Amino acid sequence: MVIRSAKYFNGCTSLAKCPKSDLPEFAFIGRSNVGKSSLINMLTLNGKLAMTSQNPGKTILINHYIINNNWFLVDLPGYGYAKRAKSETAKFAKMIYSYIEGREMLYCLFVLIDSNIPAQKIDLEFIQWLGEHGIPFSIIFTKADKSSNAAVKKNIQAFNTILQETWEELPKYFVSSSVKKTGRDEILDYIDSILKTCGK
Repeated sequence: MVIRSAKYFNGCTSLAKCPKSDLPEFAFIGRSNVGKSSLINMLTLNGKLAMTSQNPGKTILINHYIINNNWFLVDLPGYGYAKRAKSETAKFAKMIYSYIEGREMLYCLFVLIDSNIPAQKIDLEFIQWLGEHGIPFSIIFTKADKSSNAAVKKNIQAFNTILQETWEELPKYFVSSSVKKTGRDEILDYIDSILKTCGK
């Protein structure tokens, strides 16, 4: 897929306020500081499209970006940011889960996992929830440039081994590096294949 245009569309505080549109949506989510904004900027080749920060928890809205005028890339708030107040954490959780469960035009949710660290309980529980609710999703292992290829491969294998305890078939996954643009073509081609399958 060639990205000809990528523009910010709007930011919403709830599912009800999301765009009234029949365009397909591909959403990105992950633990805070997993490299989500950097990945979005890498995919669109626009370093200023999504706000990046050294401090986690900066995404506080459901942000829609319109790509090539025919589908939306959706940036969801990160989960697992411990420094938020409990009431604020609950508000973000409600926003995230209501969007994921209720958005009819969500074609695929990409769950971002840091490839440099062991499997985290919060990621495994979230993926389990997606499976139980029948949400179409894939996994993107991020920051692959931060460790050796062997270390990244070992962490991914360990993650998948845990998933195999409860999953008959492993979810599709990609390995990415926003710095080296690793995985960009594979992710965009996958999105393109879904769009073509659905006649979009």
